[in-house]
Amino acid sequence: MPDSTDKMRIAAFGFRFFPPKDGSAGEDKFASELYPRIVKKGHSVVGYARVYEKGHPQSFQYEGVKIFNLRTTKRSGFDTLIHSFKSTLHIILHNTGDVIHIHNGGNSIWSILLRLFGKKVCISQDGLDWKREKWPWFGKLFLMLSSIITAYFPNRVIFDNIYAKTYFERHFKRKYLFIPYGSEVEELRDSDILDRLNLKPKEYFLFIGRFIPDKGLQYLIPAFERISTDKKLVLVGGTPNPSKFAEKLKRTTDSRILFPGFVYGNDTNSLMKNAYAYIQPSDIEGLSPVILTAMALNVPLICSDIPENLYLVKDTAVTFERSNIESLQRSIEFALKKPERMQELAKQAKERARSNFTWERVVSQHLEVFGN
Repeated sequence: MPDSTDKMRIAAFGFRFFPPKDGSAGEDKFASELYPRIVKKGHSVVGYARVYEKGHPQSFQYEGVKIFNLRTTKRSGFDTLIHSFKSTLHIILHNTGDVIHIHNGGNSIWSILLRLFGKKVCISQDGLDWKREKWPWFGKLFLMLSSIITAYFPNRVIFDNIYAKTYFERHFKRKYLFIPYGSEVEELRDSDILDRLNLKPKEYFLFIGRFIPDKGLQYLIPAFERISTDKKLVLVGGTPNPSKFAEKLKRTTDSRILFPGFVYGNDTNSLMKNAYAYIQPSDIEGLSPVILTAMALNVPLICSDIPENLYLVKDTAVTFERSNIESLQRSIEFALKKPERMQELAKQAKERARSNFTWERVVSQHLEVFGN
């Protein structure tokens, strides 16, 4: 295998879109941050993104990364399986990489085939995916079986949170790697996103993410509905496929709750920067890029007390009991009553992000893993 200082040929799949767009998740943001930085270090990266039934497969360059869009189904769960199979075949048939970086342990089955063809395989496992409520029983079973493949077959396994890493090490009696995300945000440019959404700075709470049970919007909406305030709640995002869960969320009759759909890039950061506070009500997370963004932008945070969130924020955020509507309501009310305290915490969070979560370190650590 090449030394980490040699030029490497890296191919990657397991994310949805590159660059991020409607239906994107944290993995898409992670990929769009990591791979252009790797290219700038002198290595080549080929990425495999998805298009659905009406999309057109194509290849293009984005910030030095060569992207192949491969078509897949819109059926949840099967879209990943089919796309990852196609990506694996493309890598083997066209020899697009020597080091293969797979996102999501649910794709680990393809590590077996890739290793048989002499590829070095590194998998990024972001959490205990079989615990996510969105999966039916057969999906959870597949992900549990995939975790066994993840544990033993790739050359390297990378975790973005220490709790999932500890779980795997305890259950599979092996040592794994830990690399978190970076937190840096590009300098904000002028944006009219607040005008478009009829918002005023510091007059709204914000959530950004997919509308799936894991993210906890089923607690956030009723908690906010109980609070007496003129501030708004802006829920940015949605789902890549039709979802009864998302449709139910949008049935709220509270006119203070806004659903602007998907927002990206500078507009997203502008929304974040001008929020009164960012709320992350997750039941399950890996390591949340959006929390790191809020920390880097000096935005007050309210988040659930799951270990993955607490690892990021430590004592720099207001936290509430996971899945508890009343606890979340009390946290939002505290934030409204204590604006000075919220700003103090935000300042501490920014310093924590700057000290502990940098993309330069993340890139260097990934290159060391890929090269050794």
